[in-house]
Amino acid sequence: MNNQNYVYLKVEQNGWVMTLTLLREAKLNAMNSAMMAELTDCFRRIHDRSDVRVVILTGSGKAFMAGADIEEYSGFDLGAFFSFQNKGREMYRAIEECPKPVIAAVNGYALGGGFEIVLACDMVVASEKAKFGLPEVNLGLVPGGGGVQKALRAVGPYAAKEMLMTGRFLTAQEGLDLRIINQVTSPDQLLEVATALAQTIAEKAPLAVQGLKKLVNEGRDASLETAQAYDRAYLANLFYSTDAQEGIAAFVEKRPPVFVGK
Repeated sequence: MNNQNYVYLKVEQNGWVMTLTLLREAKLNAMNSAMMAELTDCFRRIHDRSDVRVVILTGSGKAFMAGADIEEYSGFDLGAFFSFQNKGREMYRAIEECPKPVIAAVNGYALGGGFEIVLACDMVVASEKAKFGLPEVNLGLVPGGGGVQKALRAVGPYAAKEMLMTGRFLTAQEGLDLRIINQVTSPDQLLEVATALAQTIAEKAPLAVQGLKKLVNEGRDASLETAQAYDRAYLANLFYSTDAQEGIAAFVEKRPPVFVGK
């Protein structure tokens, strides 16, 4: 996929891994309506791409994304503001519903809507210089892109309330301690580490990987019994897939499997 004439998004592909880079460096990649539309469009296009197995999302310059563009919505009336929020919700949903794993490679500030994008991703690799936060309280607002409920589910009510009510920024190490970050690395190795993780996942059976994303996301808020029943049903559906039969045969024959996503 080329850049589809995107202004705020660079699209690159290396094998099974697609890397998306936010391109609004002068504004610390602050999210405006056009950027939201481009991200929504891009993730919807990725949805059915059989040649993409893992996506990396990162930012250019000193920030991953420093939140929504406050200058854009500062003059909105209530209707326009809700329209802006709805566009954001479409973008987050496009990321969440993308069947391919999405890895956030956080190089700097991930604040407000930027942190909400991180929370919409499946895994997070962060630079030692990264900062995370939901500082909407400083504007007299609350997060509107799912940040409240996702933070609650990610870190628990006490840590979430402290983070939300103070608006303070978390360091990468704090994010690691709270288990909202998978790995912390030096700034110059960020994309290398994220790409290595992406390539490891891309080598696995695509249908199983996509199924695991779905099972974890949907099972999180279900009862244990319901979630386990869903797991078993999904396993049964996968058993006669080409990839499952290949994986089983390769194990018996003591050779590396070759997965084709069928």
